[in-house]
Amino acid sequence: MNPLEIVRVAWRALRRNKMRSFLTALGIVIGVAAVIAMVAIGDGARVRVEQSFASMGSNMLIVLPGTTTAGGVQGGFGSLPTITWDDVKAMKAEVPSVRWVSPGLRSTAAVVSEDQNWTTTVNGVSPDYFEIRSWPMASGAIFSPSDVDSGTKVVLLGKTVAEKLFGAADPVGQSVRIKDVPFDVIGVLATKGQSPMGQDYDDAVFVPYPTFLAKIQGGLKNVVQGVVFVGATSAEGTAKAERQVTDLLRDRHRLAPGADDDFSIRNLTEMAGAMEAGTRTLTTLLAAIAAVSLLVGGIGIMNIMLVSVTERTREIGIRMAVGARPRDILLQFLVESLALAIAGGSIGVALGLFTAERLAATFGWPMLVRPGVIVVAVAFSGLVGVGFGLYPARKASRLDPIQALRFE
Repeated sequence: MNPLEIVRVAWRALRRNKMRSFLTALGIVIGVAAVIAMVAIGDGARVRVEQSFASMGSNMLIVLPGTTTAGGVQGGFGSLPTITWDDVKAMKAEVPSVRWVSPGLRSTAAVVSEDQNWTTTVNGVSPDYFEIRSWPMASGAIFSPSDVDSGTKVVLLGKTVAEKLFGAADPVGQSVRIKDVPFDVIGVLATKGQSPMGQDYDDAVFVPYPTFLAKIQGGLKNVVQGVVFVGATSAEGTAKAERQVTDLLRDRHRLAPGADDDFSIRNLTEMAGAMEAGTRTLTTLLAAIAAVSLLVGGIGIMNIMLVSVTERTREIGIRMAVGARPRDILLQFLVESLALAIAGGSIGVALGLFTAERLAATFGWPMLVRPGVIVVAVAFSGLVGVGFGLYPARKASRLDPIQALRFE
């Protein structure tokens, strides 16, 4: 028999039992669909994590005063004002792997325009803050170093605050009052979105930190009553910058060897890497669990093909009696099992893509589909069909024609 004839005979055999063929392929359909959907959703979750950390800033370290590691009763991170303004200047001037440094002072106050008011977070920062956070302007301009040095009363509005106070109008050039102090609006920041915890980054305003100290909150003269944002020169240099900043602060604070730090540093690059690694592990686990259903589908194919061999024993005997070789019988049953697996894999791809799209829309995640995953899933389903169909095919090809013709 030529290959085309073998395919035609196998296709005709499958069509004789359409429902049984469909149910047999259903295990492969579910397996392939589950693998594609789980991998697509997992990749989407990983990208969402990357986007969330990218919105927080690039190559960023956060230096917090205080420690929780020393013995006795402690107040926690940020409770002890141990970082001085000279420390902030030294971080930028003396640490070669640090590119930007900005204090982060924070308070909550009502921001009032001519006819609206909105209570929001008021932040005292330097121009470096917006470089560290990778935060561009939507309109206007960032305040300059001279504004910082002179303590100018200027303010940048987050997008949410700008919309609440001025609607669709451009607020640049307008004035607002913060704690009854007039500030000139010189810019509106681009939309930043939400943090992984749901905080609206755009619901904030920013003023030069000397202005913040003089007009908004005041505070101790020599120490930073907040945090310090540090931007490393590169993502690869973030860990190096963390070590160098640690060494600098320990030296400046005259901490003895073995003594606990009186500050804490959070490395967001490491946090992002850990979360991405966890997401990849979870994606791999889900894909592995889903792949088990492919093996279950393969067992189903083997079971049905064994039943088919038993049901068609007499047919096999007749085909052998008229000249079919054992190889022809083997190929016929292999083609049948392969056709079931490939058909199930193709339907599973469509179902998996649909499921991934619906889940992504439900959770608000991006859907990423790697073509390689689709190819591997379909190829694996084909291998499952051949692997689990080989035993029934070999059994059929080894039947004794005389015994097969006598089978009832």
